[in-house]
Amino acid sequence: MGGSVKVEGSVALVTGANRGLGHAFTRALLERGAAKVYACARNAATVTADQVVPVELDVTDHVAVAAAAARLLDVNVIVNNAGVATAGRPLTVPLEHARGDMEVNYLGPLAMAQSFAPVLSSNGGGALINILSVLSWVTVPQISAYAASKAAAWSMTNALRQQLRQQNTLVVAVHADSIDTDMTKGLERAKSDPADVAQAVLRAVENGVEEVLFDEYTRKVKASLHDDLRLLYS
Repeated sequence: MGGSVKVEGSVALVTGANRGLGHAFTRALLERGAAKVYACARNAATVTADQVVPVELDVTDHVAVAAAAARLLDVNVIVNNAGVATAGRPLTVPLEHARGDMEVNYLGPLAMAQSFAPVLSSNGGGALINILSVLSWVTVPQISAYAASKAAAWSMTNALRQQLRQQNTLVVAVHADSIDTDMTKGLERAKSDPADVAQAVLRAVENGVEEVLFDEYTRKVKASLHDDLRLLYS
C-alpha cells in the first residue's frame, strides 16, 4: 500500500472544485497547510475560493487532462471529485445520459490517473483520492446510471491501488451516503456536511488509510456485502 501523505506543504489538485464537496476540499486543504491548491472546474471563472489557483479543466476532455498533467508538474495530492448524477430508471434513462455519467464519474478519474500517475511518481508517490459513493455497492433505480458509474469507478480504484503501489502512491476510495451539495438538493434524508467529509478524508490520507466509509449507513452496506443481499435493501 502507499504510505501516509502529509497534507501540510503539499500541492493538491481538486476537480469539481467550484462548489459543494470540491469547494470544501479546497478549504480543508488550505486549513491543513497545503502549499498550493489547484481548483479545477469546467469554467475557471466559477472558482470563487480565496488562495487557490483556478484551473479550467473538463475531465471528459482527455487531451486537456493530459495537457494539464504536462503543465502542473508539482502536484502530489489529487482529489477526483467532479461528478454528475443523471435521473432515470434503467429502462427509460436516455443512453446518452447514462454515457455522460460514465464519462464524468468513471472515465474522468481514469484519465486523471493515467495522466497524473507519472507526476505523482516524480514527486515521491503522493495520494490519489477518488470520491465514490455508497451507491458503488447498492443501487437506487431512480439514478441507476450514476450507481453503475460509481460501481465501475470503485472497481477501477481497486485496480489502480494495486498498480500504483509500486510507485508508493496512496489510493484512497471515499464512500458516503448523502452529502449536502447541489446534487442532493431536494432529497429528504439526513445529509453529511461537506466540510466534515473533506476533513475526514484528509485525516485518512495523513494516516495512510485506503478506504473511507464516512457514515453509519455506508458502513452497514459495506458490511452487508459479506452477507445476504437482501440486507442491502433493508
